Amino acid sequence: MLVSKSISTFLLLSLASILPSQVSALTLDLNDTESLQNATSLVAYGLMDYYTGNQYGKTVGMFSDPYYWWQAGGAWGSMLDYWYYMNNDTYNDDIMAALLHQTGDDNDYVPLNQSTTEGNDDQAFWGIAVMTAAERNFTNPPEDQPQWLYLAQAVFNTMAMRWDSDTCGGGLRWQIFIWNSGYDYKNTVSNGALFHIASRLARYTGNQSYVDWAEKVYDWMYDVHLISNGSYMYVYDGVNIGDNCTTVTPYQWTYNQGLLLSGCAYLYNFTGEELWHNRTKNLLTAAGVFFNNSILYEAACQGHNTCNTDQRSFKAYFSRFLGTTAQLVPETRNQIMHWINTSAVAAAQSCSGGTDGHTCGINWFADGWDGMYGLGEQMAALEIMVNTKALSKAAPYTSSNGGSSVGDGAAGTEPHPTNLAPLHITKGSRAGAGIITAVIGISIVTCALWLVF
Repeated sequence: MLVSKSISTFLLLSLASILPSQVSALTLDLNDTESLQNATSLVAYGLMDYYTGNQYGKTVGMFSDPYYWWQAGGAWGSMLDYWYYMNNDTYNDDIMAALLHQTGDDNDYVPLNQSTTEGNDDQAFWGIAVMTAAERNFTNPPEDQPQWLYLAQAVFNTMAMRWDSDTCGGGLRWQIFIWNSGYDYKNTVSNGALFHIASRLARYTGNQSYVDWAEKVYDWMYDVHLISNGSYMYVYDGVNIGDNCTTVTPYQWTYNQGLLLSGCAYLYNFTGEELWHNRTKNLLTAAGVFFNNSILYEAACQGHNTCNTDQRSFKAYFSRFLGTTAQLVPETRNQIMHWINTSAVAAAQSCSGGTDGHTCGINWFADGWDGMYGLGEQMAALEIMVNTKALSKAAPYTSSNGGSSVGDGAAGTEPHPTNLAPLHITKGSRAGAGIITAVIGISIVTCALWLVF
């Protein structure tokens, strides 16, 4: 699908997809900081080429069609990583503006323009972005604005309030509202994100209640077999309440594996418990399914060239979570950094497309650019490259070792429709709504006839 960008950029990329590229791949020398900074600055520039929020009449924080709101949250997380690892503040004003503009009236990332279609996983990716801002000591918002930690806590609290114990013994539904397709599906990304955010909040705040929630979510996912048993702990896509969550959808996605992997790493780093240490190692062992000759790929769709717009960004989040895991659990570093470094060099050589010469493809095995392009491709290449510096930077900060963001454990708990338990509509409510609709319809017809005659 063609990406809606500015007319000039669209024409240039369209032309580039027809004519052979005359440019060479990015030069990436992992032993040369300047080489890495130059390469990532070009890829970051290409990522921001999809940003429309600073254009007249466009929404701050949003990217061009067809990129959904959740992926914008993911992209700002990538730009935070770029700022942190590359010491480049070029886009910091855009990051700040986006993260604050999209918070919504209740400062919980359920903005009015998304509130009827938003899913739990969508909200979570903005929560993950602001949690990153807190852990990296990104410039704090003005005092009259919600702070990064507060926003992350509000996302966690509103998601936790939707925990559905009435079906399948627990779990988060994919969708928040009953009228959205997927409401009957309990997917790993929603539950894995809740586990992931809880783990990070536990470590940042030192609050045991977040550990308790992380354990609760993990145990439920394990009980319904979204996480496999054994030394290879694979993570699967989701379950449906129609059969009491007994049939697992077996797709494996990089970002799901990464959410669980890094969440366990946070908990091990905080608690020191061997249980979380072993889970981290077993999840990392299973992550090998996403590498071919140590080069990262999206195994479920990339080989068949069927990755959709969302799936083409999954490697970005996985790369981010790998880097964090290496920071937090020393035993994982050799394996992870080998994967990251090998994949980064491969990704760089794919970033040779378009007339700009730094449009990145999805297939990092290809000799040069594979003709694919988009926000997801730029994000994935950027994340794998900047995370080559994961071990040169401090592990995520906490409130006790340098983190300056402040929050509120009760953030987001004010009663309003978006943080209620899963919405149930009774037969009586449906009947009442039908009667009201009929009365209104008859009134409209009567008024129309009166005007005519």
